[in-house]
Amino acid sequence: MHNMVYLIGRLTDNPEIRELDGGKSMLTINLAVQRSYKNENGIYETDFIRCILWNGIANRTCEYCKKGDLVGVKGRLQSRSFENDGKMQYITEVIVDKVSFLASKREDIDKDS
Repeated sequence: MHNMVYLIGRLTDNPEIRELDGGKSMLTINLAVQRSYKNENGIYETDFIRCILWNGIANRTCEYCKKGDLVGVKGRLQSRSFENDGKMQYITEVIVDKVSFLASKREDIDKDS
């Protein structure tokens, strides 16, 4: 069996690192990943995927990326559940092993030229 995910998408927010007990760093990002086909209205739909990054990879991503940047991630899917107001909630997220910084937003590139 194999659990591996590759995604390319844009960050929906500026990354903000969280320092946890024991000195670990955690970063939660959401990637806007455009589907490869158009819907019946001729529009590309977008999925928003929650991704979790730890320690060094979290720190580097927070340092070098901002909202709108295009990144590639490699990781694995993880499902978990928790109780909220007496109801069980389920969430699936990507635990990221590797991030590739692909491109900054177009406006930022134009400003630097």
